[in-house]
Amino acid sequence: LESLRDELCETSDGFHLPLWVNTGLMADVARSLDQGAEGVGLYRTEVPFLLRERFPSEEEQRQIYRSQLEAFSPKPVTMRTLDVGGDKSLPYFPIEEENPFLGWRGIRVTLDHPEILLVQTRAMIKASEGLDNLRIMLPMISNVSELDEAVEFISRAYREVLDEGSDVKMPPIGVMVEVPAAVYQASELAKRADFLSVGSNDLTQYLLAVDRNNARVADLYHAFHPAVLQALKQVVDAGHAEGKQVSICGELAGDPAAAPLLLAMGFDALSMNATNLTKIKKAMRAMSQAEAQSLLAEVMELHSSAAIHEHLEQFMLERGLKGFIHAPLD
Repeated sequence: LESLRDELCETSDGFHLPLWVNTGLMADVARSLDQGAEGVGLYRTEVPFLLRERFPSEEEQRQIYRSQLEAFSPKPVTMRTLDVGGDKSLPYFPIEEENPFLGWRGIRVTLDHPEILLVQTRAMIKASEGLDNLRIMLPMISNVSELDEAVEFISRAYREVLDEGSDVKMPPIGVMVEVPAAVYQASELAKRADFLSVGSNDLTQYLLAVDRNNARVADLYHAFHPAVLQALKQVVDAGHAEGKQVSICGELAGDPAAAPLLLAMGFDALSMNATNLTKIKKAMRAMSQAEAQSLLAEVMELHSSAAIHEHLEQFMLERGLKGFIHAPLD
């Protein structure tokens, strides 16, 4: 794997699939670049917020974001706006709810507190001056009105930064597809957004109504569930029909067994933890694009997670990738 650090992620017949990383700390940067990351598909901006005892100021945020943008320049850096709620809470901004995963989280919080969104996106845009590698991504979008409202606020932040004398470009604005409603409205969202990115962890959780952190039902959380795979394919097709890039940034993107399926579905980039980059490169080099497409066609005819996992396991074994297979499903 070490020998693949500086190599592109390519299939045996030369098809290149860009690999990006998920980051949150500056400590992630060196490791990501050392493993050959081609950009950042998810920068978790809530991490610097979680490490403080108060909301960071606009200037503090600008400096943090500038460090990320400079480190990866000219590669793209996709910054997700503040995503708190659910299992992520700020000690100085507590959110108490009986069912937090179906409550006040992600874009819902920042649209209710536009001052947070405006300060954050002003800081992001200022930080991008002279680099122009910023992409802004909106979490937990469940309808087009949320996207429209958020775009208005970001456009306002952009105009304010221009009025203050900064020479910056308007960054692309994208949507995280992580709730079922966004899957079914992917076409409308793609018409309005500059790109789509699937958050497979939450999307799987919401599609299957399973809290993967709940031991009683965790065995029902199957990333290879037929419904999950159908949803992923639907999002890619909807985004591409509108001429928009579609990436994926959940844990599935870093699973070598999922790599051929995501490749065949047509994802434009996979974003993962840095430790998985060379594993995905190794897996991709062991197959052709045509083989991946044949595998996807076969898998989409199967009706259970166990059958799909067994089929993927056989595919990996035939290509000498036994060590890259996760434990079988219970």
